[in-house]
Amino acid sequence: MLLRGLLRLHHFRVDGEAEGASQAMELLQRHRPCLLVVDVNLAEGSSMTLLKDARALLPQVRTILVAPASRPPPINGSSQPPDVVLLRPFRIRQFAEALRPAAPGPSP
Repeated sequence: MLLRGLLRLHHFRVDGEAEGASQAMELLQRHRPCLLVVDVNLAEGSSMTLLKDARALLPQVRTILVAPASRPPPINGSSQPPDVVLLRPFRIRQFAEALRPAAPGPSP
């Protein structure tokens, strides 16, 4: 509920919410969003598989993976890593920064 409110506060339309990877993929196919926020703890399926499948369906989708700071996800070597990993607890400012697309060009 908090993330939904923060997304709307930053002028993102929330097309849907899913508890698991299968339901999320159905929503992605139906709505084709520009942003996908995934919690590492899904009721069904794997968050990393969901990210990979989402990118296969929507190559330009921006992805944010939310995970507890005590157990950051193992994304090294992942073929489809998220654009941003946001560790809980996080500040509203950190979430707002995660929503911004990366600047074009080489990263520092």
